[in-house]
Amino acid sequence: MIYDPIYLLIIGGITLFSWAVSNTLKRKFKQYSKVQLRNGMSGAEIAEKMLADHGIRDVKVISTPGMLTDHYNPKNKTVNLSAGVYNQRNAAAAAVAAHEVGHAVQHANAYQWLTMRTQLVPVVNVSSRFSMWLVIGGIILGAATSNTGMGFNIAIAGLVLMAMATIFSFITLPVEYDASNRALAWLKNKNMVSQQEYEGSKDALKWAARTYLVAALGSLAMLLYWGFQILANRD
Repeated sequence: MIYDPIYLLIIGGITLFSWAVSNTLKRKFKQYSKVQLRNGMSGAEIAEKMLADHGIRDVKVISTPGMLTDHYNPKNKTVNLSAGVYNQRNAAAAAVAAHEVGHAVQHANAYQWLTMRTQLVPVVNVSSRFSMWLVIGGIILGAATSNTGMGFNIAIAGLVLMAMATIFSFITLPVEYDASNRALAWLKNKNMVSQQEYEGSKDALKWAARTYLVAALGSLAMLLYWGFQILANRD
């Protein structure tokens, strides 16, 4: 089944598209890392100022290991910036730092899409572990035994979990795009960056958002594929 040409085509297409977007993102960040901020502020300083300007006093800005590992943690209210972003003083660092603070602003304002995504995290953690096993196991059980009903029900349970992950990936899109919009608006309105720096930040965040779009489309493609497989095997 995993050697189905359609399945391999989907996997290959998703992988190729994801690779292309990821490589472009890395190239863009490398490019804009060379555009030094005229205000001389580091990513950490950018993040702290944006938090202060939005009246957020209970969120800490900390450094985290790795590259492009930046994220906002709503549980302990921390803006986690990779070492490069935390310390560097360029358009790429400003974009990432402001984007992550954008999530903190969403949290402070109880932004509904962020709330929904946070609530789905426990479900998605389970889904990522078991959905594929249930789907494939259910199909195999139905094909190997006369009890096709049991196999179908198991496969459907896996498909439901897979659907939750797909929903999560699409809910993530407005969360990420909104955080970028908040970041760019603040950078521009507060005159934190020059026009050249702003364009670099905007382009970098655009490509970062596309990684989430690729993930969402890939998740939907896999959901539809396995949905058709389950229905076909039932017949």
